[in-house]
Amino acid sequence: MNFPRSKKPGRLLPRLRTALALSALAVLAACTTVEKPSVPEKPLGRAFERVSYSDIPVSGGWSEALSAFRLSCPALKAEPWIRLCTEASSTAPEAAEAFFKTRFAPWRVTVPDTKKKGERTDTGLMTGYYEPLLRGSRTQGGEYQHPVLAVPDDLLVIDLASLYPELKGLRLRGKLDGRRVVPYDPRGVIQDRTDLPAIAWVDDPVDLFFLHIQGSGRIALPDGSFMRVGFADQNGWRYRSISGWLIKHEGLKPEGLSMQRIRAWAKANPSKVKTALAENPSFVFFEERRGDPALGPLGAQGVPLTPLASVAVDPREWRLGTPFIVEADQARPELHFTRPVVAQDTGGAIRGTIRFDYFWGFGEEAGQHAGRQKSAARAWVLVPAGLTPEDIIP
Repeated sequence: MNFPRSKKPGRLLPRLRTALALSALAVLAACTTVEKPSVPEKPLGRAFERVSYSDIPVSGGWSEALSAFRLSCPALKAEPWIRLCTEASSTAPEAAEAFFKTRFAPWRVTVPDTKKKGERTDTGLMTGYYEPLLRGSRTQGGEYQHPVLAVPDDLLVIDLASLYPELKGLRLRGKLDGRRVVPYDPRGVIQDRTDLPAIAWVDDPVDLFFLHIQGSGRIALPDGSFMRVGFADQNGWRYRSISGWLIKHEGLKPEGLSMQRIRAWAKANPSKVKTALAENPSFVFFEERRGDPALGPLGAQGVPLTPLASVAVDPREWRLGTPFIVEADQARPELHFTRPVVAQDTGGAIRGTIRFDYFWGFGEEAGQHAGRQKSAARAWVLVPAGLTPEDIIP
């Protein structure tokens, strides 16, 4: 998906400032969204250095990256991507490494070091996400008491692009209060509403909360079938982690505060779960998704995600469909790797140049890895031969 440039926020017309204050930007609290975030307020200072593949300790994954790149091709509608996609379509999996190494050149990515003034760093952050499996029903009853909400009728989506083309991609969320448009309800209010439509009901509020963070998932139904759900809209509030509340009020330690640790706390403290979850005001509304169950959920580029080969990026910094080599450095062996990937998704918490969210796939094992991942990351952007990074980035 090609993200258009907009004018810097400093150039916005004064009369828009009040409108902008009424609602947060439509920033998804998780990955797997089709929303277009706004442009940055100022350049983030990225820089690039041409390197050799021999300088990068790739540990495999070329065929998966080729598969992911092919899935991105329908959304890549300009040169040189059209030519590269044509070649990729006829490339055998065993020739994937040769395809990337002959058609793309690696450029090491660096940014200003915030801890050392005047210096640069090539290290950022990589987290992980996955497609979870929940237990639920299409109707409320018995153990299924926690709604997977659809988009409510009272949610207003205000698209300013028709009046101000320079704001294309900027959408506001709100609701009517008389003749006024006010911010939409935060999570704490939505949790107590009983008038909102649901597409399914699940048995665990914590599983549902993590579905919001992941942005998509599958629900196992009582008859043995499954339904796939994905992001449909969001209430307009920015995502806020509940980790700070758990550390401050429940004495949890920052070290090792993983998804698994939060689940264990919730199981031991069911009466406090609702209060903890309300600390994140962002709320995601879902829709049922069709499609091949053998493929991953749709990412922000509008194509299925490929396990171990798709990443979410900051679209202010990178064009979706861009291939990279990313290095994750973490003590656990399964979280230490260097692999080629393709940028196919975005997320509300994914902000910055060297900031990636790595898609692990579907199910419990993928969730175990994703929940524990908080890796130091390095990145090399793969640029079509003969071009420079500036030729392919926003």
